[in-house]
Amino acid sequence: MSRDDATPSTAISDTATPSTPDMPRNALAIVITLCFGGLVASLMQTLIIPVQPELPQLLNTSISNASWIITATLLGGAVAMPIAGRLGDMYGKQRVILASSVLLVVGSLICAIGGSLLPMLIGRTVQGLAMGFIPVGISLMREVTPPRLTSMAVAAMSATLGVGGAIGLPLSAWVAQTWDWRALFWTSAGLAVIITVLVLTVIPNIADNAGGKLDVVGAIGLSVGLCGALIAISKGKDWGWTSGTTLGFFALGIVVLLAWAYFELRHSDPLVDLRSSAKPTVLLTNIAAIAIGFGMMAQAIVVPMMLEVPEAAGGFGQTILQTGLWMAPGGIMMMVFAPVSGTLINNLGPKLTLAIGAAVLGVGYLTAFFLMNAPWQLAVASIIASAGVGIGYAAMPTLVMGAVPLTEAGAAVGLNGLMRSVGTTLSSAIMAVVLAASTVSMGGHDIPTHTAFKWCFLIGAIAAFVGVAITMLIPRSASTTEETVA
Repeated sequence: MSRDDATPSTAISDTATPSTPDMPRNALAIVITLCFGGLVASLMQTLIIPVQPELPQLLNTSISNASWIITATLLGGAVAMPIAGRLGDMYGKQRVILASSVLLVVGSLICAIGGSLLPMLIGRTVQGLAMGFIPVGISLMREVTPPRLTSMAVAAMSATLGVGGAIGLPLSAWVAQTWDWRALFWTSAGLAVIITVLVLTVIPNIADNAGGKLDVVGAIGLSVGLCGALIAISKGKDWGWTSGTTLGFFALGIVVLLAWAYFELRHSDPLVDLRSSAKPTVLLTNIAAIAIGFGMMAQAIVVPMMLEVPEAAGGFGQTILQTGLWMAPGGIMMMVFAPVSGTLINNLGPKLTLAIGAAVLGVGYLTAFFLMNAPWQLAVASIIASAGVGIGYAAMPTLVMGAVPLTEAGAAVGLNGLMRSVGTTLSSAIMAVVLAASTVSMGGHDIPTHTAFKWCFLIGAIAAFVGVAITMLIPRSASTTEETVA
């Protein structure tokens, strides 16, 4: 019986795959290095959360200005992933991975040394740019691993997107409570230096560069358009969804993105090949990525908030460190399910694996919807949801790489990572609106009610099952049928 779609080792037809050098003998060391680098890069997303309430005082600024420190990293990562992917295809993936690790060192040092808002914003943006490490690393996996291990390697690398964010909360809370807030950035700088050395010594500089000239206008257009739209979504709650500022940023982003798409379609060597991205397999996978990214972020926001809500308001009164420890098993579960996801991809194909992951994510939300009376119940729900994310995140890049030429793999995986970022950003905004719609006043603060949390879990479940429906619409790969016959 043939599978529904292709595995990474069979997804590209012979005409689409250029000749590659022999697989490196130290494939396992390469995979471990890439996964470790992706883990540290994604950890930056939650690094600052434990000290976020203290940032206005620490940096002598307002609460509104301090919130940009979180937004800056989000924007940096969203812009970096598609651009880094394209640069990896053009100039060689090892070079771009090395540059990303150096950016992580520089960004961490700027934050550690700077003591005011501006250097912190610059440093956090540079840290976000290091997220380009992940899509380029994923696309490199297919070139440095034997076919039997490629699915496992891609699954493990993809899981680092969620694992880093999950373990970052308790780890950074412990560091901040034990030492000083600057220790967070000195720690990340030290980890980044280790990654840089490992990249130089372990990751081979394979001759995989396809050449070409960087589409600078396309890169600028994509950056401006993304920043406009994502800033409007991220800051809409603070500014007001109908305020002129919010609507202005959103309109700017959409207009620039439309102009960018028009330009890219007519460019001989575009930053993003929109025609390849419009292929049903790639397009539907990216739409599913938005839904699954939405689902992943919802539990990452709602569950910790409910754990920290005072008991008098219907929550569980956990500290930041306790909350992080309750959430940590979910992050570990993503990594545990990496080999499971790889096995599913090899036996069922990435399409069904993605559908299974999204379905498990939905089940996790339904578990939280019905079981939210104790911290351990929320932890169980988080573990189930995280397992679904781990399975789904591994299948998405596999589907995308199976539908594009090898010379475009980095850019395609980067665009898929961007779509997940769009989903997480939308989730943050919508969850904030839902939680703010039903509150009780306590100690001068508005606390979300039990009903608000239940609505969030229900919305997360709906998003996950929408992801299942979209995934099932993905067509079978034409190359799969040919190879099965062969």
